[in-house]
Amino acid sequence: MVSPPARYLVLFQYLGSRYSGVMKTSNDQSVVGVQNYLEKAAQHLNPIVPIEFHISSRTDTGVHALCNSAHIDIQRAPGKPAFNEKQLIYTLNYHLRPEPIRILNVYPVSNSFHARFSALSRTYIYRLLMGCAHHSEVPVFERDLCWAPVGGQLNVPAMRDAAQFLLGTHDFSTFRSLSSKTPLQSPVRTIFQVDIQPSSGFLFHHYEQRGLEFWELKFRSRSFLYRQVRRMVGALVAVGQGKLTPHHIKELLERKDSRALPPYAMAPPSGLFLKSVEYNEADLATTVAPGE
Repeated sequence: MVSPPARYLVLFQYLGSRYSGVMKTSNDQSVVGVQNYLEKAAQHLNPIVPIEFHISSRTDTGVHALCNSAHIDIQRAPGKPAFNEKQLIYTLNYHLRPEPIRILNVYPVSNSFHARFSALSRTYIYRLLMGCAHHSEVPVFERDLCWAPVGGQLNVPAMRDAAQFLLGTHDFSTFRSLSSKTPLQSPVRTIFQVDIQPSSGFLFHHYEQRGLEFWELKFRSRSFLYRQVRRMVGALVAVGQGKLTPHHIKELLERKDSRALPPYAMAPPSGLFLKSVEYNEADLATTVAPGE
């Protein structure tokens, strides 16, 4: 008798520079999605039914994830016990070795759990580098991992003032890019948190004498619109550069028109990281029998 499939929540991270985004694409493309590699690795678990990763949070080309998530269902052959978490982490990571993709953790969950719809919130961070007069001054170790806006320094107090207008529930039509799904999505979102704080770079203490400064912009919401974070970051950086005033952010929100955002107010994907997807801990309390 075939046992029912076991469902797991999988937490994973990746450097997005090499992929077309996290979502699966046709395998005949020169650059494919992170999901392609996850599912290819999962086939080494020898499931009865091919394993599909149901991704919680979509990220675009060049965007990274410190921690994204997905749920999977694994149907094993009759008589085979369910995998335990360590088996899954080891096997998947073994077959992901050539790629900058890593499984961080695995949780058995109930069959009603959904990685996308069960999420309480998502947190993104955007890394800025200040002090570079030219892109050639970006440390090689930070290539594709931050954005160094032209001009070097930014007015951080003005950016923090502007960020306050983004907090709360708004129609974010101005801050979403248009896509085929745009007309089907409500533009109303609630931003729980916006922080702008100093940060550090990779091996930063070796070149801090150059006067470079790293900053992180953090955004937390239940969900975000298409490219919303990159457009909010771009607008805040424009405030920091003096191209916009803090009050312009309020005016842009009130316009409710994606065409109202100045063309220069779109941050590149390289500095954007999905930091975490938050769940109710009670949803992750399901246990599974040890594997063989």
